[in-house]
Amino acid sequence: MKVKVIPVLEDNYMYLVIEELTREAVAVDVAVPKRLLEIVGREGVSLTAVLTTHHHWDHARGNPELARLRPGLAVLGADERIFSLTRRLAHGEELRVSARPREGGVGAPGPPALTGPPAPPPQFGAIHVRCLLTPGHTSGHMSYFLWEDDCPDPPALFSGDALLVAGCGSCLEGSAQQMYQSLAELGTLPPETKVFCGHEHTLSNLEFAQKVEPCNVHVRAKLSWAKKRDEDDVPTVPSTLGEERLYNPFLRVAEEPVRKFTGKAVPADVLEALCKERARFEQAGEPRQPQARALLALQWGLLSAAPNK
Repeated sequence: MKVKVIPVLEDNYMYLVIEELTREAVAVDVAVPKRLLEIVGREGVSLTAVLTTHHHWDHARGNPELARLRPGLAVLGADERIFSLTRRLAHGEELRVSARPREGGVGAPGPPALTGPPAPPPQFGAIHVRCLLTPGHTSGHMSYFLWEDDCPDPPALFSGDALLVAGCGSCLEGSAQQMYQSLAELGTLPPETKVFCGHEHTLSNLEFAQKVEPCNVHVRAKLSWAKKRDEDDVPTVPSTLGEERLYNPFLRVAEEPVRKFTGKAVPADVLEALCKERARFEQAGEPRQPQARALLALQWGLLSAAPNK
């Protein structure tokens, strides 16, 4: 499995996940379809489906044009408001990337047919996709957990705006309790899981995390690292869930320093207070400077500590 990190708009990320044996791929959160298709062509892969985390325009606006350019393409998500949705996914549902039978051998074109009932679940092979409903930012937000059979590489989580590096998205359509439960579920995934989120907000998130826990050495170290990435105009994704548990205050609501900062004890109340403080922090600060604006794409192997060139 190879993940292409594609910075778009001002601070968004879309992704192309490639199954390297069959050269089939799925995209995540298509905002700029022509840029995606440029990379699809350059990689020489067959795009079979789009996974959309939620309906907001900066994550789903490219779906209609992509569907027009690639007739029959599967557009999957959990919210009927997602543009050009062909099939609605359910919490806990599992898909597979690239295992469908082929006519004409490896490389035979054509996406799976997923346009209407009673179509069977998509059989996409070696890469498994578990769909995790994570409401809070939106009521129909879906995160995607991917792993490979018989592979030493760590799994990957495409978390959209549910979980960001050192932060999380605003709670727009759900309660603090829902968002807490969503983040708690993501936090139970293996610590080595690579986190590919929807936005480059890492520097600002870490500055807030330092306000919450000024004595947290992990926050301090990650902030120093993120500042260097910002200076070099390089993305800060992916992180890992194990790292996030060390410095992301929204995953640390049970920790005493975070509870003390908020003045709350119940985890959902701590999270709600953090979200309010985060909003005030943003309003008081300077406009966020997005990273990686000039980059077209960055390729990461899921075990790599640096991009492959």
